[in-house]
Amino acid sequence: MVNFKEIEQKWQRAWEESGLFEAEPDEREKFFITVPYPYLNGNLHVGHCRTFTIGDAFARYMRMKGYNVLFPLGFHVTGTPIIGLAELIRNRDERTIEVYTKFHDVPRDILLTLTTPEKIVEYFSKEALKALKSIGYSIDWRRVFTTTDAEYQKFIEWQYRRLRDKGLIVKGTHPVRFCPNCNNPVEDHDLLSGEEATIVDYTVIKFYLSDEKIVFPCATLRPETVFGVTNIWIKPTKYVLAKVNDEVWFVSKEAYEKLTYTEKKVEFLKEVDARDYIGKFVINPVLLEEYYSELLRLFNELVKHGIGDKIDSDKLIILYPYESKFEMLEFIERVVKKAKGFAPEDLIEKIIELIRKIKVPILPAEFVDTDNATGVVMSVPAHAPFDYVAIEDLKRSFEILKEYNIEEIVNAIEPIVLIRVNDEHGIPAENIIKELNIKSQKDYELLEKATKTLYKREYHLGILLETTGKYMGMKVSEVKDLIHNELVSKGIGDVFYEFSEKPVVCRCGTKCVVKVVRDQWFLNYSNPEWKKRVLDWLEKMEVIPDYYKEEFRNKIEWLKDKACARRRGLGTRIPWDKEWLIESLSDSTIYMAYYILAKFINEGKLKAENLNDEFFDYVFLEIGNANDVAKSSNLDVELIEQIRKEFEYWYPVDLRSSGKDLVANHLLFYLFHHIAIFPERYWPRAIAVNGYVSLEGKKMSKSKGPLLTMKKAVSQYGADVTRLYILHAAEYDNDADWRSKEVEGLADNLQRFYRIVAENYLKEPEEITTLDRWLISKFQRVVKETREAMDKLQTRRAVNAAFFEMMSYVRWYLRRGGRNLCLILDDWLKLLAPFAPHICEELWHLKHDSFISVERYPEFDESKIDVEAEAVEEYLKNLIKDINEIKKFVEKPSIAYIYPADEWKLKAIEIVAKSKNIGEAMKELMKDEKLRSIAKEVSSFVKRVFREKKEGLLLEKPLNEIKIIEENSKFIESETGLKVLIDPNAIPEEKKKTAMPGKPAIYIV
Repeated sequence: MVNFKEIEQKWQRAWEESGLFEAEPDEREKFFITVPYPYLNGNLHVGHCRTFTIGDAFARYMRMKGYNVLFPLGFHVTGTPIIGLAELIRNRDERTIEVYTKFHDVPRDILLTLTTPEKIVEYFSKEALKALKSIGYSIDWRRVFTTTDAEYQKFIEWQYRRLRDKGLIVKGTHPVRFCPNCNNPVEDHDLLSGEEATIVDYTVIKFYLSDEKIVFPCATLRPETVFGVTNIWIKPTKYVLAKVNDEVWFVSKEAYEKLTYTEKKVEFLKEVDARDYIGKFVINPVLLEEYYSELLRLFNELVKHGIGDKIDSDKLIILYPYESKFEMLEFIERVVKKAKGFAPEDLIEKIIELIRKIKVPILPAEFVDTDNATGVVMSVPAHAPFDYVAIEDLKRSFEILKEYNIEEIVNAIEPIVLIRVNDEHGIPAENIIKELNIKSQKDYELLEKATKTLYKREYHLGILLETTGKYMGMKVSEVKDLIHNELVSKGIGDVFYEFSEKPVVCRCGTKCVVKVVRDQWFLNYSNPEWKKRVLDWLEKMEVIPDYYKEEFRNKIEWLKDKACARRRGLGTRIPWDKEWLIESLSDSTIYMAYYILAKFINEGKLKAENLNDEFFDYVFLEIGNANDVAKSSNLDVELIEQIRKEFEYWYPVDLRSSGKDLVANHLLFYLFHHIAIFPERYWPRAIAVNGYVSLEGKKMSKSKGPLLTMKKAVSQYGADVTRLYILHAAEYDNDADWRSKEVEGLADNLQRFYRIVAENYLKEPEEITTLDRWLISKFQRVVKETREAMDKLQTRRAVNAAFFEMMSYVRWYLRRGGRNLCLILDDWLKLLAPFAPHICEELWHLKHDSFISVERYPEFDESKIDVEAEAVEEYLKNLIKDINEIKKFVEKPSIAYIYPADEWKLKAIEIVAKSKNIGEAMKELMKDEKLRSIAKEVSSFVKRVFREKKEGLLLEKPLNEIKIIEENSKFIESETGLKVLIDPNAIPEEKKKTAMPGKPAIYIV
């Protein structure tokens, strides 16, 4: 067995000693590729490996295509995670010690010494460098840096002054993800879980319990459906009455805690039992607004009938102040109850019908999540599948109906349709429930699907009906924000901030909340002009895969102002407000430009004291002149000009290859900040997105496990095996699953590949045969497929063609007795070099002195495609396959008689190849007297051949099947275990008629 580890170490040393991947400007076209720098709160794992290996394979591919490639990498260490980890280790937290010794492969005695952020950074940066070098990445190591370097901090200060100068950093009050324990806003890098959670603005609609003056705040993402509310849901458990500003709110315990982090004045009043409120009625404030004028008009009519003289228990007040509409409604309801028998029944019924629309019952629901928003939910069964099913289930729940005495109330509920999409009929929620065959609330996943599908459909295509009053005829997408703003402005609506997914947990272990913070520094991502420029550029740049453009577009449109500062952590202080640190995602947006400087910094030519704003302005923006910069920065003019020229040469980034978890944050900020700071010629050219990696079917976690480190993977399986596997495991944003048995199988395959090449590489070629032409032709098709795949960054497709498919062709070639494999080996090694560089370098040097890593990538040569040679081998493969299939049905088979198609069929193919249509071909064929006697059979055959011609499957010249069989009879016999004979007399006549060109009749005895 070949020792791949020795080979890998040998070539890694050779590459580094030769400076092979140290990129300098020259006359070639440049290609600048970057991947996200890793965060150093643990060892790199195979999730990092996927993103980095895709980047490296593409960098190597472009280098071999003749580009001058720059592929650098640094380390991210700012933020709170490293501080939090140091504290956990210092406190001997057992869970942390277990995770880092078991999953991160850190020896316990070393781990216990990592008690400061500096020690953690020092240890994991060294480990990261070892891991990255051990897998053979073609990185320019001269450009490595960490984000706490003094020079980097100068770079960040410059960036933030420029953003502030442009009015893109503002101080304000905004909701942020917040850790109560750390007393800090938190971003993705600070979290144990919930990294993808965003802050969602729920619309709170204040339903009102008049007799107790309590607000039931229903939180919804669809305020436009308030016109169709039939009831509200609460969970039969303990809730809280809290004074919120000047109102008493009925909310869940969890909601009360969340409210304390808002700007509202919140005071705990008492705990209450939700069961005491089930069956009571609350007022829908929107419908009260909608119907109030009509209600007053009808009530005035009632008064005109002299009702005041006959009822002495109430004082009639017709015109109440605006804020007393709730009390007015209750007053009218009391009067109407006493008016029966004193006023026209139809008038009373009209008033009662309006009140029924305005007042809805409170009903019990176990499905209510008290930890989501307010814990009080409005029910719109016509447009919410969960509500529709819950109402139907409740109607059948006799014990619950009896317990709360709500049977009559529940059975009276009917869905109210508010929205139509195109020409649909019926109740939308009911329609989709039937479509998905949903039976009850237990079909949770199907209900989730139904909810998302219906919401999306109605949001984009829905039109509001007359039941929505003044909004009738408007699109849902247009009216949603309008209704929200109206509700808030009138005081009958509010905002509740919640996470889009849960749990959101800080690395310190504390559950995070949404906090509204004051006097916080924010990046003004909501700036419409800034957004427009980013959206416009998105349309011009490339996104791989291209369908992710829509994802980016949506994320850009919805991006809101984001806190960019915190009081705790590692990082750069805001230059104009030293109390604050720039948070860890906000300092990681344009650092690709810093790679140009990092080389000079690491060479000792630049120091922090040289890096002032004038220097950065000149190098990155070409503002000012080199002489003035030289004076202010105390640098040589020549050095400044050199740095400027190198930046001009390398920038912009041609490809940013990244994981899909960064689409919602880093990659957006990367676009926003480049477009804000740099001129257009420096804006990013392309972004590629890849998926996650799981481990044996389980999601990996740096903080909880399971985890497979890059170091361990390479140590156990080898660099090239790891690379090939991760590149082939999944395409684009599909998630890959690391399966050790599959990796071991690939390792065996790679050993076979090595042996085959080593045994054949130095052989001198012999006379070229048809089989050799087949191999060369197939290889050219593989070259074409591989290049096309790599140009689209489809590494799975590329590896599949260049390695797996080509290996199958080579195995067939050798089985067939091929002796000229050396004809393709130079190019095959070059084809595989971006994926398995160490093995290819080793084999290449059996014959050459140059590095294969910088050889020219194979070009597709169409002149070497040999359709006839391919057809011969395909014919043999199919013949052998057919014989082996047929012999299964014969007891003790010994002979395979083969009968190729009759001559007239071969003649027909030649004529069809030259003919324009069936009629022309038949006319020519019918000149033959013998064929006229079987005209029907000929016609049927010609039609079939024309179909093959249309599909491009027709050989202009039919194969000489008898010759192929005779020349390869020994091979066919060895593959089938049968004697092979061409004897027409041994085959029944009916069997002979089935023979077609390329598909002979087979008769086995």
